[in-house]
Amino acid sequence: AMDGAPPPTSPTGLSAYVAVSQLLGLTLLATTGAWLGRYRGGVAWHSPLQFNVHPLCMVLGMVFLQGDALLVYRVFRHEAKRSTKVLHALLHGLALAIALVGERQGGMGRGAGSGPHSNQLLSAGIAAVFESHRAKGIPDMYSLHSWCGMATFVLYLLQWLLGCGFFLFPGASSSLRGRYKPQHVFFGIALFALSIASCLLGITEMLLFNIRDSYSQFVPEGVLANTLGVLLLAFGLVVGYVLTRDEWKRPPLAEELALSMDFKTLTEGESPGGSS
Repeated sequence: AMDGAPPPTSPTGLSAYVAVSQLLGLTLLATTGAWLGRYRGGVAWHSPLQFNVHPLCMVLGMVFLQGDALLVYRVFRHEAKRSTKVLHALLHGLALAIALVGERQGGMGRGAGSGPHSNQLLSAGIAAVFESHRAKGIPDMYSLHSWCGMATFVLYLLQWLLGCGFFLFPGASSSLRGRYKPQHVFFGIALFALSIASCLLGITEMLLFNIRDSYSQFVPEGVLANTLGVLLLAFGLVVGYVLTRDEWKRPPLAEELALSMDFKTLTEGESPGGSS
């Protein structure tokens, strides 16, 4: 920056919307914890309550942290792009790790027990979901929630791996990155929306399993879980609004433009001798 130049500022309204998104995200986590603690017996690692880790991890990882990872390029507008990329990738990676724990505990919770079979579930990871279904005679992947949830997780993992390969690690050319970037951006937003949709389906499925007969009577658990669903939608809408405002996109810094032009000249331009 030039001496005496004013410090860079965020566009009008951006900070307010980001603050609202974080408030909604923390409220999401608190509401999920209140639901599981008040009506589902709480959360524990070594008991049938392990299943309750699943919805908590999904909301924390696949919604809150994924949303924050998407907002990184709007919030850190004037920091070095390399640092912003690393933070973006780390938040997505943390979301994946937490979701993996949630899938694992989700499977263990339905088939919790002791002895060799329990150890098998413990080491099986996501496969524990299918092991627990077989142990209890429950069909695998029969619900829309399970279809959407598994598709979201697999596609999210693929999106993260491709993003790291194209943008974080060296090797991809400037033109290749440019061609892939629109797909990366689109699928990032689409997977965030699909994650929220999967959570909404999971909430409904959990309520129908547990309070099917009283759900239509506006019982407190049903009202609280429905409120959680509304908060999920609100969080998604606020994050989506921030991401789709063109004037709130991260502007390239002067040094980034210079490096980009130099890199493009070296990899795609004419040779110093003028030959094509």
